Amino acid sequence: MLRADTAGPDTTASHAPPHVPTTSVGSELHDVQNEHDRRGIEIDEVGISGLRYPIVLDDGKLRHQGIAEAKVSVRLQHDRRGTHMSRMVALVHEALRDFDPRAVGTLLKTGAGSLDAPGLSVRLSMEVATEVMAPASGITSWAVHDVAFEMHWDDGQVLLNTSVTCEVTSLCPCSKNISDYGAHNQRSQVTLTVTGQGDTPYPLSVSELITLATSHSSAPVVPLVKRPDERVLTMQAYDNPVFVEDMAREVSAACRRRDLVHRVAVRNLESIHSHDAIAVVTG
Repeated sequence: MLRADTAGPDTTASHAPPHVPTTSVGSELHDVQNEHDRRGIEIDEVGISGLRYPIVLDDGKLRHQGIAEAKVSVRLQHDRRGTHMSRMVALVHEALRDFDPRAVGTLLKTGAGSLDAPGLSVRLSMEVATEVMAPASGITSWAVHDVAFEMHWDDGQVLLNTSVTCEVTSLCPCSKNISDYGAHNQRSQVTLTVTGQGDTPYPLSVSELITLATSHSSAPVVPLVKRPDERVLTMQAYDNPVFVEDMAREVSAACRRRDLVHRVAVRNLESIHSHDAIAVVTG
C-alpha cells in the first residue's frame, strides 16, 4: 500500500538527468574537422545547400526583400578531414542578409578567410518582382522573375554569374505565314546569365538584365489586363512573330554590343505541340 510522504521535499537531491554534459560553454572541445587527413585527396566541393534565409537584395537600382535559398561550399585541402559548416551558415547570416552584388569580392574574401579555404562558392537564388503596366488601361501589376547569383573565389580570383529568368510571349512566324488567319503563340522563358569578374563582378544590374531579357519577344507577359489591353497585346504579338532562335540571337546580340560575357537560354512552352522548343547561345 502506498502512503503519502509526510516529510518535506529533499532539497539535497539533484534532479538533473544523469546524461547532461558538465562541460561549460566556454571550455575547449576537440575540433574533429581540423584533424589531419592522411589520404591526400583534395575535395572539389563540400558544404551546405538548401538553406532558406531572409535576404535584402540592394544593388543600388533595385531593392527587394524575400526568402532566398543559399548554397555555400569550399574546396577542401588534401590534408583537412572536414570543413566548418556552421561557419557557412554564419556567413549567410552575417554577410548575406543585406546583399549587394557589387561588393561580392569583399564578401568572398572574408568568407574564404573565415573558412580557411583556397576556394569558396556561394549561390543565392530568390524571386524578384518588378512592376509592369498594361499597355492600354495603364493598370499596374507585378511580374515575378527568378534571380540567381553564383559567386566563386579561387585563390583570390573573383567570378560572379548573375542570372534572371523572365516570361515573355512568342508567336510562331511559320504558323502566321501558312495560316489564312491567326497564328499559334505561347509563353516563353528567357534565362540570361552575365558573367563578371575581377574589379567588375557585376557589370549589369538585375533590373537591366530583366529589361534585356524581355525586350526581344513578340509581346510582354502582363499579369493584369483588361479587354483593351488584351487586344493590344494580341495584335502586338501578331505583328512581331519570332522563333525561339530569333529571341536567343537578339538577346545575345544586345549583350555583344555591350561586350558582356553571357549565356542566353530560351524555352518556348509550346501551345500546339507535346514538346517545348529550346535555343541556347553563349558569347
